[in-house]
Amino acid sequence: MAFYDLCMLDPELPERITARRAELDEFEEQPAKQLAEVRAERDELAVAERVLERMSEQIADERASAMPMPGQVGGQAVMLIPHRTPDVEEAALPPDYQRILAVVRQAARAGRRPAVLVRAAAAVRAG
Repeated sequence: MAFYDLCMLDPELPERITARRAELDEFEEQPAKQLAEVRAERDELAVAERVLERMSEQIADERASAMPMPGQVGGQAVMLIPHRTPDVEEAALPPDYQRILAVVRQAARAGRRPAVLVRAAAAVRAG
């Protein structure tokens, strides 16, 4: 039987073959499109990771430069107070200064003022 004879048996056969071929072509394109989208997203994530890494390094450098550095006063090692800026956390201060701030806060809550410095100095020495 020739192609023509088969078409006589089922005249819709060529149309069905063409339709199926179009479906298969579409199915073939979908994974290629998905693969391209996955690759593009991976590239974006790689860029985001590099940016995050650079920002983390920059923040770490900024924090390290804000940390108190030991100095010498009267032949003794002491921690210097970092320059005060609005974004410096109390945790960046040396422990002695953190204790002083705690004593001052406590005195302020209790409504006391004159003895604050004496208590703060005593707290640091006891520390």
